[in-house]
Amino acid sequence: MIRISTLVIALLFAALPLMLARAQDYKPVTQEMLLNPSPDDWLMYSRTYDAQRDSPLKQINKKNVNQLRMTWVRGLADGVTETIPIVHDGVMYVIVPGGNVDALDATNGDLIWEYKREYKTPQVGSVERTKSLAMFEDMVYFTAPDGYVVALDARTGKVRWETFKTETQNTSGALVIDGKVISGGTCGKGRETCFIEADDAKTGEKVWRFFTVAHPDDPGYASWGGADNSEDMASTWGLPGSFDPVRNVIYWGVANPMPDQRSARHNGDPDGTSRSTPADLYSNSTLALDPATGKLIWYYQHLPGDDWDTDHTHERTLANVAFNPNPKFIKWINPDVPAGSKHDIAAMVAEGGTIFVLDRHNGKFLWATPFPYDDPNYVLSNIDVKTGQTTLNWDLVYKHPGERHIVCYWNTRSYWPTAYHAENNSLYIPYIDNCRDMILAGPAGRGGWKVIPRPGSDPNALTGLAKVNLSTGETMHFDVGRAPGNGAMLTTAGGLLFHGDMSRRFRAFDLDTGKKLWESILGGNISVSTITYAVNGKQYVCVMTGNNLKVPELSAEVPELKTPTGQNAIYVFSLP
Repeated sequence: MIRISTLVIALLFAALPLMLARAQDYKPVTQEMLLNPSPDDWLMYSRTYDAQRDSPLKQINKKNVNQLRMTWVRGLADGVTETIPIVHDGVMYVIVPGGNVDALDATNGDLIWEYKREYKTPQVGSVERTKSLAMFEDMVYFTAPDGYVVALDARTGKVRWETFKTETQNTSGALVIDGKVISGGTCGKGRETCFIEADDAKTGEKVWRFFTVAHPDDPGYASWGGADNSEDMASTWGLPGSFDPVRNVIYWGVANPMPDQRSARHNGDPDGTSRSTPADLYSNSTLALDPATGKLIWYYQHLPGDDWDTDHTHERTLANVAFNPNPKFIKWINPDVPAGSKHDIAAMVAEGGTIFVLDRHNGKFLWATPFPYDDPNYVLSNIDVKTGQTTLNWDLVYKHPGERHIVCYWNTRSYWPTAYHAENNSLYIPYIDNCRDMILAGPAGRGGWKVIPRPGSDPNALTGLAKVNLSTGETMHFDVGRAPGNGAMLTTAGGLLFHGDMSRRFRAFDLDTGKKLWESILGGNISVSTITYAVNGKQYVCVMTGNNLKVPELSAEVPELKTPTGQNAIYVFSLP
């Protein structure tokens, strides 16, 4: 025993210089590296500014993925984890349960440094939900859950600066663009706490704010129909935005207006704002902003005056596609756009079950369709295909207390990101074919509710993955079953799609056919997270398991899975 212990200690001390050297040899991340990242690195939540989550690595491919083996595992503390690690030069930086940040050796999971934040209210750290970190030069940026943006020294984890945004939870994350740390988050209380903010990456000094609830001096204020919206909110709580460096434009999604019901926002009158867009701006919108000033370039509102908490936040995927929509798969198509014309697009998938494709140059509507299927309980009644103006389904709007509606969809997808593979022009989307059954409680808004399968749907086809061609809309469903997926999608140049779900199964699929090629059973629910990177010529695939906000809700819907709790961990795989 003495000899074994001595050997273990000796090995640890032998490894320590290598770990420290990896941190001390840190190469600063430049703007050029963010624009054109090394295939080995994963520098932001979706790897690249276009939010495609597609890796050029192909050491692991269709032919050898069945040989994939677990390389290392690192257990984590109890708590919430909804995050995506980042990797640079063989060091993994990750938010861990409790609201702390770890730097790990990406080849073995050994701890290099840990930043432990002291929260005035400890419970804030225990329910920490920040989606990702960001990097620039020699700093790592953490949008902490107590309303601060914190810059950490990438070599040591020491605080370089921190700046207070507002009494909010930073549940989103950040992008660094031209020396500015741009972040969203939940609101605190009232419209003054709802904004996207840019801070100087070197000093933390505030550069600009864009308020996501229109103020009285904003043209968008007219969309509130004269209501006093000073206590209303519309947050950017979900995944961060995207950036087009050619146009120098950022695209950011905004969530639903709050309180959730129209009547609660408009003095008891559900018809207090328009039934068609614009209504209650800038809720449920795509915002195109100037990253230097925060000025609005254009907006597109996907749902006017939401009545059902159907967020249209999360990433906008940027791509270049030909316009060839197929009416068999797409419900609303702009007839004035020439067939075959090429467009730089921004695509998004709403929590409420819609795919929208816009021309990102000016926000022009190209096409949209209900997802994963059309349904009478769908939240939109129409889209003007020439203008893109959307109209809500008035039959489903709550007019008086005690009224009950089933609304489809409900969190079809949420804060687990999609992936896009340019070679087959396909967006990969995890979905849950469910709806919300709710009764309006009173003037303050929603009352009792539950999540239910879509009426008339196949109970054995509750969940699945979809491959959607962004040119034609052609859709292929695969991996259909009853295990909800709240893990991120990841595509690679090796022809693979990686995804995991609440059955504890982490899988690799042929991204063209959807055929399952490999599977590993992990300790718990696969939560967001999935990335791939390389160190010293060796490719790794990383995924995290653990508890997130949606696990209790989804577990109640599929109790047969018996998804375990308290299984927070990082798993990393590679070829032998």
